[in-house]
Amino acid sequence: MNKETKKQTILGYLFLIPSLAVFAVFMFYPLLYTFYLSFFEWNMVKPVKKFVGLNNYIAVFRDPNTFKILGNTLAYILVLLVLNFVLPYILSFILSAVIRHGKSFYKAVFFLPSVISLVVGSILYTWILNPISGPVAIILGKFGIQMPFWSKTDGWVIAVLCIITTWKTFGYNFINILAGVSGVSQEVIEAARLDQVPMWKIFLDIIVPMSSATGIYVFITTIVQGLQYVFTPIKVITQGGPNYASSNLIYASYHEAFTLYRTGTSSAISILTMLLFIVLLLLEFKFVEKGVYYEN
Repeated sequence: MNKETKKQTILGYLFLIPSLAVFAVFMFYPLLYTFYLSFFEWNMVKPVKKFVGLNNYIAVFRDPNTFKILGNTLAYILVLLVLNFVLPYILSFILSAVIRHGKSFYKAVFFLPSVISLVVGSILYTWILNPISGPVAIILGKFGIQMPFWSKTDGWVIAVLCIITTWKTFGYNFINILAGVSGVSQEVIEAARLDQVPMWKIFLDIIVPMSSATGIYVFITTIVQGLQYVFTPIKVITQGGPNYASSNLIYASYHEAFTLYRTGTSSAISILTMLLFIVLLLLEFKFVEKGVYYEN
């Protein structure tokens, strides 16, 4: 390595220092401190923390609600993937290859909720989906259909909270996927049409593989950000109820720390949540990433 190359290398590392400092302060330090707290019993008030070793992790796995919350978390992931990944993909294909006009209008309509506070949206949907006096219940009542008390019913509560979250996140995912789908060569699509290839086959065999670079990004953000966004309607509407039926790992961590003041247990849940995300990312890189097409 000559003198000039060495100088440029050192300069490059110097330019990285501000970004690394931000990561260290806002990411690495909180992560390490959370890991540290997971071995202690502390309520954020006592001046002394009591070391308990792995007892917090053992308590988490012995709690029967933990597995219910884990199941809820996986259910949230699956439902949000369908609503915020699969549906935007299909809609993007329809607007790109089937409906050629009015793209700007549809972009604005679908993206508009993304700029509105999810707290406001949660309160709004609480009124709209009120099973007694809400507009949806009144309309269904005219057809003799009774709307279920979704906030008090297992299964229904997760589905409705996912719909509320989708209202906020759908537009952002849709815009990203539409950009990727629009980047697919129209010549390839037209050639497939001339060969009378069905539209569903064009979507699965051409559009999805050739826009997979964008798709994999939206796939990952849907899993990670979806669980973060769904925290808001859980907090505003259900507080994890009924009987933990709507809680997920992220809300459970918050509940343990700021409602029950069990900081050690909360930290243990946070670490386990991080490990779950790592496992999901490793599976994604192993089975999905290798098939991504980056040419467009």
